[in-house]
Amino acid sequence: MNDLCTLFCSIDDFWQTFKKEWEQHLLSFGQKKRGPEPELSISEMMTIMILFHQSNYRTFKYFYLYVSTHLRAYFPKLISYDRFVYIQKTLFIPLFAYLLQNRGVITGISFIDATSIRVCHNKRIRRNKVFGKLAKRGKTTAGWFYGFKLHLVINDRGEILAFQLTSGNISDVSMMETLSKGIWGKLFGDKGYISTEIAQKLFKKGLQVFTNLRSNMKQKLLSWKDKALLRKRSLIETVNDQLKNISQIEHTRHRSPNNFLVNLLSGLAAYTLQAKKPSLNLSDDLNLGLMVI
Repeated sequence: MNDLCTLFCSIDDFWQTFKKEWEQHLLSFGQKKRGPEPELSISEMMTIMILFHQSNYRTFKYFYLYVSTHLRAYFPKLISYDRFVYIQKTLFIPLFAYLLQNRGVITGISFIDATSIRVCHNKRIRRNKVFGKLAKRGKTTAGWFYGFKLHLVINDRGEILAFQLTSGNISDVSMMETLSKGIWGKLFGDKGYISTEIAQKLFKKGLQVFTNLRSNMKQKLLSWKDKALLRKRSLIETVNDQLKNISQIEHTRHRSPNNFLVNLLSGLAAYTLQAKKPSLNLSDDLNLGLMVI
């Protein structure tokens, strides 16, 4: 359980610092709070949520039963499952801030991509009421889906630099300028990010965009390093795959939009704490030369 204690200490150290700054900006600051405080602390709740996404459990209810049975000594004030699910929405701001604290380092080499987050099967779109006014139909290379899009920017070490959640009908290129704020160097993406106008704006800000070309476009001269890095754009697709299949940010059992967002942020946080991430291991020019060969 050393990993569990390390995880909790990391989260609790962050929360004790962030809580003081956050409460000063609340409208209720200085006022007497109504109602009882949850017996389970925010740090403990965040630990349970992130630990779930690091485990092999596919259903949170079964994982919570495991925690209440085998980890009760570490969470002595554990509340009931229904109560936990009800107050789970209060973790949104702390998890979001925790993600910003664990943001990756800008190395000058970045990759951008978007992946679909389905909320139900296509046959059940008309019956879906949880996300009726939020989710939209979208299309990827895998076909049509109903839900949202997670737009992601990572560095060559597999660390998350920026992310944005939009409805499923938002185009990938429309989010490129927003996601790339503060990022410099080179940005590699697929054909969905082809935009001369946006590329010129980002170039003036110190960010050069590289994408694959469509069949009716003229070839551009690229250095062998840029060609090699463009071929390694699949790195971010590997990250998306791990987020879905290991961190479990996508499933169709949500009964609340708020808990959907908390589940997504918990999965992203679990990935940022992952000891070994997909990376290119670009230590010198020799590695790039081998990639081209």
